[in-house]
Amino acid sequence: MDEFEGGLTALLPRLRRFAHGLSRSSADADDLTQTAVERALKARSQWEPGTRLDSWLFRIARNAWIDTVRGRGRADRVLAPEEAGEAVGMDGRPAIEAKAEMHFLMRALDRLPDEQREVIALVMIDGMAYREAAELLDLPMGTLTSRLVRGRQALLKIMGEACDD
Repeated sequence: MDEFEGGLTALLPRLRRFAHGLSRSSADADDLTQTAVERALKARSQWEPGTRLDSWLFRIARNAWIDTVRGRGRADRVLAPEEAGEAVGMDGRPAIEAKAEMHFLMRALDRLPDEQREVIALVMIDGMAYREAAELLDLPMGTLTSRLVRGRQALLKIMGEACDD
């Protein structure tokens, strides 16, 4: 495997998490991941070895998601139901609790505005550096940090309200 293929393969889990953060749906995240990988493979000659493959691939995914949203319109924004049997074969409370916490977090993320959710998906969930995320989203650093702070505060409020119920 060459540098491109190896890097692409290694980035798949991160790309899938980013896609889920954008789409808020497991099925859409799978489709978006596949679309981004297909586009990356077709545009392979445009990637320059030695540059950040992850930023390039995440930008492709983000643009593909924008295309998808534009194509759908806003009328059909529906959450996909949990896949039946997703936890089959998993044993133990820690795995179940982690899944429940992740589901709780994803539901809270769903309630954030798109620009905050996008920044949180990159920085807090994927662990991307602020500067990297700002470049990827083509935002000034101040705008990125502002959205991140507002998003964190909104998440804490949403999660706190849910715990009080």
